Amino acid sequence: MNYEQLYINGQWVPSHSDHWIDVENPYTMKNFARVPSGNAEDVNDAVAAAHAAFPAWSKTTLDYRIELMETFLSIFKSMAVDIVNLETQELGAPISFGRTAHCDYQFTRIRSYIDLAPQVPMVETMPLSTTYRAPVGVIACITPWNYPIGQVVQKVIPALLMGNTVVLKPSQQTPLTVYLMAQAFHDAGFPAGTFNMITGRGGQVGNALTEHPLVNMISFTGSTSAGIQVAQSGLNTVKHISLELGGKSPCVVLKGADYEKAVRGCFNTIFLNSGQTCTALSRLLIPAEDNAEFEIIMKRLVSEYKVGNPMDPSINVGPMVSKAQFDTVRDYIKLGVDSGAHMLVGEYPVAEPGDNGYAIQPTIFTNVTNDMTIAREEIFGPVLTVITYESLEEALQIANDTPFGLNAAVWGPKEQAIEVALQIESGNIYINDSPRDTAAPFGGWKESGIGREGGVYGMLEFTQQRALFDTCE
Repeated sequence: MNYEQLYINGQWVPSHSDHWIDVENPYTMKNFARVPSGNAEDVNDAVAAAHAAFPAWSKTTLDYRIELMETFLSIFKSMAVDIVNLETQELGAPISFGRTAHCDYQFTRIRSYIDLAPQVPMVETMPLSTTYRAPVGVIACITPWNYPIGQVVQKVIPALLMGNTVVLKPSQQTPLTVYLMAQAFHDAGFPAGTFNMITGRGGQVGNALTEHPLVNMISFTGSTSAGIQVAQSGLNTVKHISLELGGKSPCVVLKGADYEKAVRGCFNTIFLNSGQTCTALSRLLIPAEDNAEFEIIMKRLVSEYKVGNPMDPSINVGPMVSKAQFDTVRDYIKLGVDSGAHMLVGEYPVAEPGDNGYAIQPTIFTNVTNDMTIAREEIFGPVLTVITYESLEEALQIANDTPFGLNAAVWGPKEQAIEVALQIESGNIYINDSPRDTAAPFGGWKESGIGREGGVYGMLEFTQQRALFDTCE
């Protein structure tokens, strides 16, 4: 695969820019590829192609679009080995976790969109009118580095199925697996201009997309601060806005829960992918009277999370994506110690990364209060804060005392857990070890976002309504 090109109007083309972005392997800490640092001229070409392709594409039948997407999925699945290897190299995701979370689960998501697309209510009859849904137009999809394929799937697949055309800007840090996706779209026979991909920096390509007058909608995933800037820029031309932003999600463990299962479930979200997951359960809320029991369980289970070479199948915690992210997490760990929290397990990383690249050991802080910075800000690393509560009312107060509302979990007797969950201000809440449902809407409350991804609701985001008042003879 030639990574030194862009995909615009159905062709692999050189960038108008003569600048490059190096892609670093965070385990070896060496550059191993480079992609174009695209510019505004590249954005103009891609948006113009998407704009020109939209009228014909939007008039195709859903059956036709599904047929193409089925072909795409078959081709993309044949690339599984390359997807896993690339994500291990560019993100540092352990190869075992990469296969399940970064690859196979994304095929499941694509399949879910294909299967659910016929259920989207494109025509609805009201008492005195009929509403019709139509595609929005040209969609600018701006995605982050932590799930290089997953974040793209949640945007591009439903947008195309609903009859929109797409210009994708993947993260500059993890852009390579998207090249495989672009090739799969090409080989599947998607018409020129329906899908376009430009690599580049957020301050150049991202800004050019959010400001472009022919872009009709922005679908963005990233930090809350960056999302606010994207939304403000897009609203200058009144674009549709969909934002999936940050989180500081609580895991509330009730009396009567299986404490070991609860701790392992929490650990899987905060330590796998090195904590670089927006839905990570980064605040563990436990009954104060059982604090000692939890500490014993946590010390024992944390040994299951082994840090090392992500190409080793026995390793399940890889490095942080970059030196910058390593430094950020390192600073938060120091802040936790300085604020008086107790480091139950983990270590303060040395200033310069060592044999495991930008890896940071799973770290657990106890004696944490919810006003500490490590309990309030999204660290985006393998750092868990443990907070005790005296009563159920206090647990709910702590869980909701955050500007975020993306994800949560409640462990305990099912009926009580559901009752508690319905009082938590979050868009997604897991009860005990229930699995994620790809048909369910995903998105945040409060500062965690606007709009939904996933299932029928995620596809509705990429449509707009018109109402016909048609009852008169």
